Amino acid sequence: MTVVTFLSDYGLDDDFVGVCHGVIAQIAPGVRVIDVTHGIERHDVRAGALVLRRALPYLPAGVHVAVVDPGVGSRRRAVALRCADGERLLVGPDNGLLWLAAQRFGGVAEAADIGRSPLRLEPVSASFHGRDIFAPVAAHLAAGTALAQVGEPLDPAALVRLELSRARVTAEGIAAHVLHADRYGNAVLDAAPEDLAAAGLRLGAALTVGGRSARYATTFADVPPGELLLYEDGYRVLSLAVNRGSALAALDLARDDEVLIRAGAS
Repeated sequence: MTVVTFLSDYGLDDDFVGVCHGVIAQIAPGVRVIDVTHGIERHDVRAGALVLRRALPYLPAGVHVAVVDPGVGSRRRAVALRCADGERLLVGPDNGLLWLAAQRFGGVAEAADIGRSPLRLEPVSASFHGRDIFAPVAAHLAAGTALAQVGEPLDPAALVRLELSRARVTAEGIAAHVLHADRYGNAVLDAAPEDLAAAGLRLGAALTVGGRSARYATTFADVPPGELLLYEDGYRVLSLAVNRGSALAALDLARDDEVLIRAGAS
């Protein structure tokens, strides 16, 4: 069975998600739709891109629709992409939302501008491209339509890229930045395990993070309730957490804030 996955910032209070499901079902009734999440903060393209990148390796290969689209109705492109692995097609706005996921699967091998696709619904709303462009194109792709038939060819080099910050290893420690946070207040960082190794930090080490004592641990229970830890989260990305608490609140952090990680307790 062909699969379409669907991620958006639509939420579940309105009918937007259900209508997109309905469009796909009318065009390709045999296709299974998997909702990744519709809880991305509205207009937060980077959060959507990060979630899409981490989630897709755990989802069946197929057509992956993502809609976080603050520029809907503007001159931004609507696109469909084939990843270099040959097994995954990405559909959504060309605003960087699809970029990280495409790189996860080897980059973009082929792209199409679908803004004027012959398969879109008419008339096209200026504010609901999820229904009128992305859902129908995804459904046709899932039903076997070739990428070349859903829009005009587009040079992959012209796609909008999403660049992320990078942690720095300094004489004082690791200067990392908050990329994203989940509902528990766990803060995803741009540092990598190799950054910790370069700074001489090993699993179990006592740390100072943002002026507060912490530990480089495996899981939450490795520190007492209320204590801070640095760990690899479920997607093997370095994150800050407080056992039964919120790292964002404990350190008064917001997205893009820089935090210094150094050896030794404060």
